[in-house]
Amino acid sequence: MTTKVLSPFGLLLIFLFTFQFQAYSQQEEFTISGKVIDNDLEVPLEYATISVINANDPQDLTGGITDIDGNFSIDVPEGTYDILVEFISYESKRFNDRTVDSNTDLGTIPLGVSSASLDEVVVRAETTQVDVRLDKKIYNIGQDLTTAGGTVSDALNNVPSISVDIEGGISLRGNDNVRILINGKPSAMAGFGGTDVLGQLPAEAIERVEVITSPSARYDAEGTAGIINIILRKKETLGFNGSLTLNAGHPENAGVNANLNYRTENYNLFTTTGYRYSESPGNAFFDTRYFENQQDAFLDSIPYNRNVEDRQMDRINRGFNTNFGMEYYINDMSSITGAIFYRKGNDEDLTTNISDYYLNNSPQIGTERYEKETEEDDSYQFSINYINKFDNEGHELTADVQYENDQETQQTLIREPVMYNNSDQDNIFLPRERTNTLEKQKEYLIQADYVRPIGENSQFEAGYRGNFENEVTDYKLFQENVNNELLLNVNQTNIFDYSENVQALYSQYGSKFGDFSFLLGLRLENTQLKGQIDSELSEEELQEIYSFDIDTDFDNNYLGLFPTVNLIYELGEEENITLGYNRRINRPRGWFINPFPSRSSRNNVFQGNPNLQPAFSNAFDLGYLKRWEKLTLTSSVYYQRETDAFSRVQENVNISVTNPDYVEGDPISEQYVEQRVIRNIPFNLATNDRMGAELGFLYNPADWLRLNGSFNYFRFALDGSFNGVDYSQENTSYFGRFSSKVTLPGSIDWQTNAFYRGPSDEVQGTQEGILSIDLALSKEILNEQATISLNVRDLLNSRRRNAYTLTDNFEQDTEFQWRQRQINVSLIYRFNQQKRQQQRENAENGGEDMDGEF
Repeated sequence: MTTKVLSPFGLLLIFLFTFQFQAYSQQEEFTISGKVIDNDLEVPLEYATISVINANDPQDLTGGITDIDGNFSIDVPEGTYDILVEFISYESKRFNDRTVDSNTDLGTIPLGVSSASLDEVVVRAETTQVDVRLDKKIYNIGQDLTTAGGTVSDALNNVPSISVDIEGGISLRGNDNVRILINGKPSAMAGFGGTDVLGQLPAEAIERVEVITSPSARYDAEGTAGIINIILRKKETLGFNGSLTLNAGHPENAGVNANLNYRTENYNLFTTTGYRYSESPGNAFFDTRYFENQQDAFLDSIPYNRNVEDRQMDRINRGFNTNFGMEYYINDMSSITGAIFYRKGNDEDLTTNISDYYLNNSPQIGTERYEKETEEDDSYQFSINYINKFDNEGHELTADVQYENDQETQQTLIREPVMYNNSDQDNIFLPRERTNTLEKQKEYLIQADYVRPIGENSQFEAGYRGNFENEVTDYKLFQENVNNELLLNVNQTNIFDYSENVQALYSQYGSKFGDFSFLLGLRLENTQLKGQIDSELSEEELQEIYSFDIDTDFDNNYLGLFPTVNLIYELGEEENITLGYNRRINRPRGWFINPFPSRSSRNNVFQGNPNLQPAFSNAFDLGYLKRWEKLTLTSSVYYQRETDAFSRVQENVNISVTNPDYVEGDPISEQYVEQRVIRNIPFNLATNDRMGAELGFLYNPADWLRLNGSFNYFRFALDGSFNGVDYSQENTSYFGRFSSKVTLPGSIDWQTNAFYRGPSDEVQGTQEGILSIDLALSKEILNEQATISLNVRDLLNSRRRNAYTLTDNFEQDTEFQWRQRQINVSLIYRFNQQKRQQQRENAENGGEDMDGEF
């Protein structure tokens, strides 16, 4: 770079060498840089196009694209330029007549979704939006009124492609083999091996949800259906700002949640802290008809061929959770972020189960089972993230370390008095039971990612991830004898020590040629599934009791390559086609492997299968996006072939339990007797072929009306057998959702959400369709600093599963409702956020004045 010295002698030299200097300066190049972000989501826009046009010669054109962090850097000779920033489906931003005679930083450039006016963009931000990337779809939850005062599970149930069943199970496109991540990583906030925690965290904590149906090599290969990545709120506005949410409702529930942020030039502090109390009554009904008479030792061998159970569940959940973090800016190129997450739960459930036993439709005996379960849960997580930028062009290194610890203590007390007895047997004694369960889980995560741009349109990335998880379950079952003593049932008492260790290396390369972009990746993963069952019974005794071979000490290793291909072709400014391929793995969780049965009633148990093997899948996805002025259309067709897929079946089997008439020291009486139960158990299918199509739309016909909906249709074919029984079948099903938001007079918003899952054929029967409707009203108050809302979830109280099961030994009708209709009132108060909104609007309208101030 040439420095001009404005002295008398310098002026003379400049005059004498004008032409030589001009020729030299024409060869000198300067850098135009900046960062492009989504105006509403506040996330980087990768592959945004930057065009630099010579103001004096429009044919003289150069440019580039943004990297994964939205950064760009373009070298140009000295001159005057028009700079155009574009991203598909977004409003363009133009900087006219910019004189470039030194390195020029345009700062942070926010782009809004294409619309006729800024006001319409702000309105759109109140509903769910979709942004299509090479390997994911990003849904901004927005101000979803129906989930105000609700949980993360409630919010997920309003995201296209995702459905949450009545028991809280999460599926993607009808497939429940889905991986849940929090901020891109496995987390205690998503639960260890389950999704129960998501039903306790407040929905207000979510910033956006990423639905990754074709994950790139950067992500863990776990989850054959794909990945759901939940991004939590972390504001970065200068100063102190945040929001406070209060909610209450019926059945009795109440909660308070605070999102706070404080930022200076050197650091940023953020927290999401809340407490939640909720009562969730539910119910279930089971009508089982046996094709042959049954006999139960507990019922003094009274024969019966029909059993009817009517179950009522009263659940109380108390939970405190906090996520506190600090990001420290070491310098302009590096920062370190530390965060602590803590959750404490104290739950109490009472289940009442009325059972009637019939012989040829004549009632023989009736019992009423009371099961009271208390659970205390303590979870904490420490995480550290370090990022170092080598330049402003996206060349960077990030590293993460995370440690999680969880301990759950459960105690269950069970008693089952006899209500009536029409049989020939007298003095029937059903013993009390007590179970003690202690679960301890630890998880370590080490991760490093390296990103290196290559030229203006390409990028290379590589990384390592090690995830080491251990879970120890100590389960004890005590049963009462005739002397009112609780005896330990060694047949069902055990310690299960299970470890899942996954290490992976990956690399991927992406580039863009005109309207075509691609991202190719390869991931090498090694999975170790290791388990040890500590029981007083031998393997032979366990196999005899549970009717299949059991390995009490296993150590399985799986090494595999997982390629990914993601392509996108821009047909026009508002239209694109995407194509993705990936190979995935589904690893069985600990509770799917533990062979000792959990007892939801005397007659229905769930039992894990230690012989389960991981499932592998190959999936293809073809998508299409088209935007008009007021309508956005998304669609895709997909196909997946999964080998060793998991499925669950019901069997009529005997399990060994303590004999209530056993007398210690008596050589004649037996300590254990057999009890006939219906066992629900997972197993590996040979294959599961799944294909389907989905269609979604966002339509804003007027300022006062906003509509969106989605429809997903899928077909699957199962092939496999278990215990000599063939469970092959073919089935088709579908689900759809529709949402409307209407602005009424008085600035009152009215939102309605409807969800319907169609009927389906299951492995051993059928399941009826499920309809659920949510309704909400809200109004801005206190000069738009606060929002008050009223919502009703499951308006018709119809969210219940009705199913029919048929096997060689019995048929069963069931009805299950996990949670009844709920009514909630919520108040959200925001402070120091109106000013932030005004700053954002100023950035939108005054982009030509941005000179690196952000």
